[in-house]
Amino acid sequence: MPGKKIGLFGGTFDPPHFGHMLIAQEALHECKLDEIWFIPVSTPPHKERDVTPGYARLEMLVRAIEDEPKFYVSDAELKRSGRSYTVDTVKHFAETYPSHEFFFIIGGDMIASLGEWKDIDTILSLVTFIGVDRGGHTDASPRYKDRVQHLDLIQVDFSSTKIRERVQESKPIRYMVPDKVDTYIQEGGLYGSKTSVRTR
Repeated sequence: MPGKKIGLFGGTFDPPHFGHMLIAQEALHECKLDEIWFIPVSTPPHKERDVTPGYARLEMLVRAIEDEPKFYVSDAELKRSGRSYTVDTVKHFAETYPSHEFFFIIGGDMIASLGEWKDIDTILSLVTFIGVDRGGHTDASPRYKDRVQHLDLIQVDFSSTKIRERVQESKPIRYMVPDKVDTYIQEGGLYGSKTSVRTR
């Protein structure tokens, strides 16, 4: 069976929102990928705040993508637990699915700092980076330039942080996250939500 071109999309997804879905859609289309695999991290190495439990973030992602046949969710990092490093993730997928070609989706602002990543040379031997740019892109070091593709993205000016803040302030988030994610947040009381603020 021939291998596929797979976009690996890691993040906390706390919560997943339409900005994440837009990135996945554009990467799938513009980079001619076959599938996008969302990978919620266990313990991100650079996050200082406590993140929502993995099972809840996983469930929100499952609900967010269930109507998109080319989107999938992997619990590989949640099963591994501990700090989530990109090198461990890409090695896992490359070893598990040796016939696939992998691409790793990151923010365009991270391209310039690739030289600081843990075991970057190993990562670059296993994946091609897709740098998502929001209005102009940052060039990679000449050493890594051939292993980075740039993806210009439509501007979406909201974040998971802003969504959590809006929930805490009892403000609606209906047009920021998929309806099924909104429902899960409200029913589970995530981010300090107390009552449903959705309007119909």
